[in-house]
Amino acid sequence: MAVGLVFLATLPFHANPYLLFVGNLAMLYIVLTVGLNLLIGYTGMLAFQNAALFGVGAYGCAVLRVTLGLPYWLSLPAGGLIAMIVGVLVALPALRLTGLYLALATVAFAQFTLWVFLHWYSVTGGPAGIQMHPVDFGVLASTAEYGLYYLTMAIMLAVVALTWNLVRSRIGRAFVAIRESEVAAEALAIDLTRYKTIAYAISALYAGVAGGLFAAMLGIVVPESYDLFQVIAQFAMVVVGGIGSVWGAVIGAVGLIWVQEALRAFKEFQEIAFGGMILLTVLFLRGGAMSLIKRHIKGWDEPLRRIPRKR
Repeated sequence: MAVGLVFLATLPFHANPYLLFVGNLAMLYIVLTVGLNLLIGYTGMLAFQNAALFGVGAYGCAVLRVTLGLPYWLSLPAGGLIAMIVGVLVALPALRLTGLYLALATVAFAQFTLWVFLHWYSVTGGPAGIQMHPVDFGVLASTAEYGLYYLTMAIMLAVVALTWNLVRSRIGRAFVAIRESEVAAEALAIDLTRYKTIAYAISALYAGVAGGLFAAMLGIVVPESYDLFQVIAQFAMVVVGGIGSVWGAVIGAVGLIWVQEALRAFKEFQEIAFGGMILLTVLFLRGGAMSLIKRHIKGWDEPLRRIPRKR
């Protein structure tokens, strides 16, 4: 782990601009994937609204930055909070749904949100989107690219650390209990509505903050960045990395971002590749990449993947 941190910290000094861009992209997708895994992997809710909330965070940050003139240091967390509020509002009716019905409802929400991005011209700019103002990091970084890279790295590390500790806490145990059996969780006096809403809120906050980072990195916010492919890509990262694993989310995000970049010149094949990887993982490697790691690294384990049975 120490070697990985040193590599991340020194990457801007020995990588070309493209590799720096890919590294930045991978780190913000780690934030996204860890949040989605909290919903799907730990709480057991097959919900796909995070692709839309990723866009809500990006547009929220861009509108506050460009239209209202707020500094990026305020518009970034504010965009995350806007996404969290929208996520909680989505959760209120979604709490009544489970399984396939929840998946369909949240995909429909993602598509509706895309329609709003495309047609709410006065706010989103329609298909042309919103051009972001450059972010000034002042004396903190020699260039905006370096500053944004280290900001993304700091947020990514904070999200991974916070989520790792969260899933080991009482809240994490409640999430896993809900995933294993909602009936049993209620019998243990676990408030399903409360804990599901907490999971939605945290996941939405992560997605919104990642959206604000994405907006600054690209310098523009356009609807096509938050289409159905986002749903497929984020889900593939969770499944391929390992459902119900914080480190699996990290591995899935990094691995599939490199696959996406390798196929950048063949965009029409990206969805096929991601869909194929989901199918192959489900059929032949249900634990994802983390299951392979556990087979070869003795003692490696994730907290609370299963509730131990009483003897």
